[in-house]
Formats: sequence, structure tokens, C-alpha cells
Amino acid sequence: MIYTAIDNFYLTDDELQNSPSRKDGIDEATETTLRIYGCDLIQESGILLKLPQAVMATGQVLFHRFYCKKSFARFNVKKVAASCVWLASKLEESPRKSRQVIIVFHRMECRRENLPIEFLDLNSKFAELKIELSKTERHILKEMGFVCHVEHPHKFISNYLMTLGTPQELRQEAWNLANDSLRTTLCVRFKSAVVACGVVYAAARRFQVPLPENPPWWKAFDAEKSGIDEVCRVLAHLYSLPKAQYVSVCKDGDFSFSNKSSDSQLQLISKEIPRTTSLPANNDSTEPKAAPSGVNVESGGSKDITKVALDKLKESKKTDDESKPAEGEAREELIPRSKSEHRTEATGDKSKERDRDRERERERERDRIKAQDRDRGRDSDRERERDEIERDRDRAKDRGRHRSKDRGRESGHSEKSRHHSSRDRDYHSSSYSSREKDRHRHHSYA
Repeated sequence: MIYTAIDNFYLTDDELQNSPSRKDGIDEATETTLRIYGCDLIQESGILLKLPQAVMATGQVLFHRFYCKKSFARFNVKKVAASCVWLASKLEESPRKSRQVIIVFHRMECRRENLPIEFLDLNSKFAELKIELSKTERHILKEMGFVCHVEHPHKFISNYLMTLGTPQELRQEAWNLANDSLRTTLCVRFKSAVVACGVVYAAARRFQVPLPENPPWWKAFDAEKSGIDEVCRVLAHLYSLPKAQYVSVCKDGDFSFSNKSSDSQLQLISKEIPRTTSLPANNDSTEPKAAPSGVNVESGGSKDITKVALDKLKESKKTDDESKPAEGEAREELIPRSKSEHRTEATGDKSKERDRDRERERERERDRIKAQDRDRGRDSDRERERDEIERDRDRAKDRGRHRSKDRGRESGHSEKSRHHSSRDRDYHSSSYSSREKDRHRHHSYA
């Protein structure tokens, strides 16, 4: 049992040689090819999904860790690669939908295997693929113990090269080698700092850039020369291998993202059907051929054959006689059944007609109620109009009354004013006459 934690998911050479895949009979070359093939799928799908390089690197590390605990014969490479991409996108905070991952892997499979590129059936095939994707993701998390922390060598490369003062070209080459190292088992054998030192050393040797050796530069980064040499050897072996191709080693059957699996199953079923149908004919033809071989013609075999034939004829007649009353009974049974069926159909039709009549009556009642409501609405509108007209008339009458009252008041004021004016005139006239009398009196005394 391999126990894992955040910092101790590193295996020895003996543990890698005794991996679960080797125990299931898969040789080293096939295992290496399948590891490279799965990492190629993860890298290509990440590019098509427009994911950052950190997501692809995390997915490849999870892929290697999973197959250190499980065998290629139990879990299909394509299924695990898709689940690693989906899980890594969520771990690196660049999530993608399961539908996008499935469509990308379906398109890659069609291109790699020269299949006609067709749209994925989103009803049946997509539902099955989605369920398989989520199941495989749960298997990966279970085997990892939900410990998915990954440390990549990329973050050490830039610091090491800045410390050593190397040119920019060496930095890009070291970065490319670090990406390629993820296709191998270096991520589960050495720490990321050791892998970074090995990548820097390989890039410096390729560009013939001298690195300080007195004192050795790798000691400043807590690395050993043996680890650096092993990293360089694994990378050289990786570049000497041809392009990885898919090898079907899974015991549960070949897994496919395309419709190829369903088509192949239909072809197998169509091939098996004529075989099963042709077997009874062959057995019938072989049985009469074997009978004469066991009969001796010289010892009266022809007589035995005629007896057997006569016995068979008698048996066939008996079976026919027995089958006739059985057929009559079957007919008699069929007749009342058919009558009962006709009765049930007739009753069913009558009940349907009754239901239709009831629905029609209900609709008529609804129409009547609606018409009554409309009439009531019209009557209410007419009553409202009448009330409004009566109100207007009452208002007009009240206004006429008020106007007549105002006119009466105005006429009274005018009469009073006329009366006052006549009084004033009389008073003035009387006062004037009295004054004149007084004047006459004064003049007469004088």
C-alpha cells in the first residue's frame, strides 16, 4: 500500500517496477506508452480548452499519481485523462464545464483515429459520458485521499536562471524541457527542485552555456548530481521514443468518446444473429448423416430403417389427433375472448361519447354564464349612465335655485336703494323749503 501526503508522494524505483499495471501483466514499454499517450491527451485538450499551463501540468501529475496506485487494465486511459483535466481545471481556479471537456475529447478521438467527425449525441451518449467522467473523478479523489497539492518545477527555473545569470534563450529551453518532463514519471520520483536543476543542466548542455562548478552550482539549490543525471537520462530516453499510440489493455472493454463503440456493438450483434440461426440447420443436417453410419446394411439395416420410419409416422398421426381438439378448444376460447373484447371496446366508446357530451354541456353552461355576466355588465353600465344623468339634472336644478335666490336678493337691494333715494330727495327738498322760509322771515324783520 502506498501512503501519500502533501510532501511525500514520491516512489522508489522498486515501487515503480512493481506497479499495479505490472502485476496485471502489462510490460514496461506498454505502460510507458500509455503514460505518454495520456499526458499528450491532457496537453492537447488543455490547449483546445484555452487553459493555462498550470492546469495541464497539474492534470499530468495527478494522472501519474493515480496510475501509481491503479492499473491501466482496470481504468481506461482516455477516461482518466479527461477526468484529470476536469479536476485540475477546478483545482487551479480555471473551471470548465463537463460538456466542454467531453466535446473536446470526442473531437480529439475522431481526429486521432481517422473517424468521421460527427456531432455528439447529447441525449444518450453524452449522459453516459458525463456519468463516467464524474465517477472517475471520484475514484481519483479517493485514491489521492483528497490531497491534490502539486508543486511544479517551473517556479524554481526562473529563480535559478536569474541567480546563475544565464541568457533568455536558455530560460525558454528549460521551460520547454520542464513541460516535456511531465510526460515521464519524474514528478513522482524526484522533488520539483531536483527536476528544475536537471532541466537547467540539460538546457545549458544543449546551448553550451558553462555553469559554475567550483563550488558546484547544484549544491546551492539542495540537489545532487546523481538526481540531475537521472533527469537528463529520462529526458533523452523520452526524445528517442516514437509518437505514442493508443493500446487497448483495459479488461472492462474499450472506452470511446465517439459513437464508434455503439456501432461496433451493433455490428457484433448482427454477426452473431445469423450464426445462431444457422446452428439448428447444421445440427439437423448432421443428425441423419450419423444414423446410417451406425446401421449395418448387410445385417438387415434396411428393415430397421423402414420400421423406424413407420413408427415415426404413427407418432406424428397421434400428435396430430391430439392437437386437433386442442386447436378447437383454443378457437372456442378465442371466440368469447374476442366478443368480450368487442364488448369492452363498445363500452369504452360509449363512455368516451358520454364524456364528450358532458364536456360539451359544461362548455355550453360556461358560455351561458359568460353571456349572463356580459348582460349584467351592460345593465350595470346603463344604470350608471342613468344615475349620472339624474345627478346632472339635480345639479342643474340646484344651480337654478341658487341663481333665482341671488336674483331676488339683488332686486331687494335695488328697491331699498330706490326707497332711500326718494326719502333723501324728500328730506333735501323739505330742508331746502324750510331754509327759504327762514330767510324770508329774516328779511321781513329787517
